[in-house]
Amino acid sequence: MRLTLKTLTLAAAFAAAVSAFADERGDKIMQRTHDIAKPNYSRSQVVMTLTDKNGSTEQRNILQYGRNKNDITSTVMDFRSPANIKDTRFLQIENKNAADDKWIYLPALKNTRRVNSSEGSKSFMGTDATYDDLSTREMEEDTHEFIKEDTKNGFDCEVVKNVPIDPKSSQYSYRLVWVDKATDCPVYTEFFDKNGKLVKILNVYKIENIDGFNIPMENKLENIQEKHSTYIKIIRIDVKANLSDKIFTQDFLNTGKF
Repeated sequence: MRLTLKTLTLAAAFAAAVSAFADERGDKIMQRTHDIAKPNYSRSQVVMTLTDKNGSTEQRNILQYGRNKNDITSTVMDFRSPANIKDTRFLQIENKNAADDKWIYLPALKNTRRVNSSEGSKSFMGTDATYDDLSTREMEEDTHEFIKEDTKNGFDCEVVKNVPIDPKSSQYSYRLVWVDKATDCPVYTEFFDKNGKLVKILNVYKIENIDGFNIPMENKLENIQEKHSTYIKIIRIDVKANLSDKIFTQDFLNTGKF
């Protein structure tokens, strides 16, 4: 069949229309993920297991506190064991139009310091997550392209490609996210470095609905290039916790008391 200029023009227009539809679907999927309901306050007991390339493991026990107030999320991690990191405490407070505020208390120094934005690509406490990984990217920071429907970890998913609009705003060139249709929770994510090579994989293995909130209970973040992984399991969680706002302060980091 001879392809005329008119045929090519119509084909291009059709392709553009399909692409626009895909982007719109991707936006809607990621907006639902962004809007997942969070408890006003939560308290959880977490077990974290680090595994290196030789198979050696280190287990950590953490008390984690969460707050969602005026659509601003704050998180505190209080490391309880092992002894070499006991009483290390970390606080993150979300900022909508700027980098999240982060502070860490190191008991050996008996001092709380701010984590600077320049440290975003550094490992958080020797885990496979960087400080930037702990932050939730805002919708407008990325483009969201629907790729396909797929099944992952037993979940029926929609796959979305997230690309930073400003490449300097992320340590990744793009992310592929598998979003569970039933809960809108991401259950599998592939992270690609600046060279377009797969660097990390995040698997969510279990989601529980607890008092109306869908909570990822077990997940593993694996650095493919370094052959190191961080496995996190929530042992106990209270989504109706009556917590003091004093927990989400530098004073609590310094003293562990509220």
